[in-house]
Order: sequence, then structure tokens, then C-alpha cells
Amino acid sequence: MDADDFPTPDVEVDSIAPEALKDRIDNGEQVTLLDTRMESEYEEWRIDGETVESINVPYFEFLEDEIDDDVLEQVPDDREITVLCAKGGSSEYVAAELAQRGYEVNHLEDGMNGWARIYEAVEVENYDGAGTLLQYQRPSSGCLGYLVYDDDEAAIIDPLRAFTDRYLDDAEELGVELQYAIDTHIHADHISGVRALDEEGVEGVIPDAAVDRGVTYADELTTAEDGDEFTVGDATIETVYTPGHTTGMTSYLVDDSLLATGDGLFIESVARPDLEEGDDGAPDAARMLYESLQERVLTLPDDTLIGGAHFSDAAEPAEDGTYTAPIGQLVDEMDALTMDEDDFVELILSDMPPRPANYEQIIGTNLGQNTVDDDEAFTLELGPNNCAASQESLAGD
Repeated sequence: MDADDFPTPDVEVDSIAPEALKDRIDNGEQVTLLDTRMESEYEEWRIDGETVESINVPYFEFLEDEIDDDVLEQVPDDREITVLCAKGGSSEYVAAELAQRGYEVNHLEDGMNGWARIYEAVEVENYDGAGTLLQYQRPSSGCLGYLVYDDDEAAIIDPLRAFTDRYLDDAEELGVELQYAIDTHIHADHISGVRALDEEGVEGVIPDAAVDRGVTYADELTTAEDGDEFTVGDATIETVYTPGHTTGMTSYLVDDSLLATGDGLFIESVARPDLEEGDDGAPDAARMLYESLQERVLTLPDDTLIGGAHFSDAAEPAEDGTYTAPIGQLVDEMDALTMDEDDFVELILSDMPPRPANYEQIIGTNLGQNTVDDDEAFTLELGPNNCAASQESLAGD
């Protein structure tokens, strides 16, 4: 039986919305999850948290009329269990089977696909430039984006195609017009929303330095070179070329207050250097990254906020709930930022996680070399981003 093709269960079980589950986790409630996906899917990507107990028992273990006792023994019977799967089909079935046996259960609406549609906007309270700066957060993959708005204008940095309508709706609700959709680089973990927003009348911007990777649509968009500026109201967004993660990696300094670093520097780590030229090109890219950090990023004032395009489970949010931190704090906490070049290169090549799932197809799509519909695009980017150089935090080391 396919995991998406389950009969309607005889026992009605409650469901919980992904947003409600996240609220419970954020509030520090103890949550027990029974994840019925295959072990390989579970190991690659799952819902975690300090108060989350996660158990993996694949759905097919529950298909027999008489479920084995050793299967049931893995499921606690002294607390509420939230059952989840990929899309919500098998989890409802498994939850019903457990409910029939006296377990207190519910199931997650739309499964991990529903979890991947959570997208939150949090104000960056320590931003002291003109206007207001929001950080978009996608907890399922750790993707981050930035919306700066002032007067009646706005710009979005690193938008996701899956949330094109969300940006337009948010701009309308804020009473501003979205002027620019800006990418920091050719992303390897999600489908960019720059072209989709450009088709809606927003000016799409990509780094000029990224064009030579094989971008097929550069003539249709604006290309940003080092030092170029874009304005929304009284806020200025300055282009800062910071290669290393990729040859086209470009940061954007938002009104001298926050540097949107893309995948160059995160609050818990630095970029991995192997997604463009592979393992052979990684050492040279790592040296390029070192130079960018030392000469283009760490030379900014210590109180300049760093905001990357991703966060990992190892990242600790600031007091305002955003994944941002001042440069001075990161220099104090992250030894990698004060190492000499050889030690830096050795460190970041030593512990790189697996490459992002489907990254070659995603890169090809973001270059415009292949086309996928919205459903396929959403499926391609499910899972962790894995764009940092380390699996654990480098901050506090």
C-alpha cells in the first residue's frame, strides 16, 4: 500500500495544524511525535526541539490487523502522541489504529508538507536604519529572507518562489509597494522567487557576478554590481560582493545596519565552499571566502547586524526572535573568524554536512536551465538546507 493511498479510518481522530504544533513547541510544551515516514526520510529531515521527543516507526508496521507488540511498545501510552507522515495520509490511518487501542493521539495536518508551508515574519528590533526590517523564517528548512520597507516602498531579499503571493499580500497589508526582489546568489536549497515576483511587476535583481554560472534570463532582470545601490523610501541597500560560497555570492548592506550575507556568513557558522565546483574546487573557494570575510564583512562596524539566508538547529535566536547578531559578537564567539587563512580552510573543509537534497536540480532551475511547476518546485526543496560548512555550531567554540 502506498503511503498516500490509505482508506478513511473507522475511528475519527483529531488533527493539529502545523502552526498550532509549532506554537506548542515554541512555548516549551513537551511534545511527543510519532513519525511514520521511512527511516531514510526521517534521518534526513524531521521536527526537532528541546522539548520534542521524536519516535520513528514506519507506517507499514501498522498495516497488520494484529500489530506486533514490539511495535506498540515503542509508542508511549501515558501521554498524547502526534502522528505525522509526509502528506497526512498514513498518519491519520496510524493514529486511528492507535486510537482503537486506547492511545491518546492526533495527527499533523498535511504532514511534513504542511510543516514546510509555515512561514513567519519577525521584526528585527535592533535594526536602526530607515524604515522597518522584517526577517522571514521558514522553520522546516531554515530559510531566511528580509523585507525592508519605508514610506510606501519595500524590497525583499532572498525570496522563495513558494511564497510569492505571501510577499505581495504582506506588502499590500503594510500599505507599501514591493519595488525590488533581490537574490544574494544562485541558491542550491530552494527555488528562488525573484523571477516569479518580477513577472508580477516587481523589479527582479540578481548579482552580476552570478551571471557567468550560466544564468539564462539575465537580460530580463537587473544585475547588481559591487557598490550598486537600491533605495526604498529613505533606506539604501548597497551591493557588497562577497564570493566564497559561490563565485557570485553577493551580500546587501541594508541602510548601514544589517548585512544580508546570503550563505556567506551565518550566526552559527560560515558557508560551505563545495556546491559550485565540488570537492576539487572547495579549497580555492574556501580561500576566497576567507578573503571576503576578512576584507568585506569583518571590516564593517562591530554593531552591524549579520543576517544570513539560513539558520540551522544549532543557531540560537536573538532576544527579538530573529536569527541575527552583531559582527562584534560573532567575532568574539566564532574562532573561525579570527583564524589565519590556512587554519580557516582546514576547519571548514573538515566537517561539511551532506549536500542539500536535489541541489543540482535546484541550481539548474535557479539558473533557468530547466523548468519545474510549482508542485515539483515545492517538493524539490523539502528537507534541510545544509548550506553551512559545519554540522554543529561554530559559535561559542
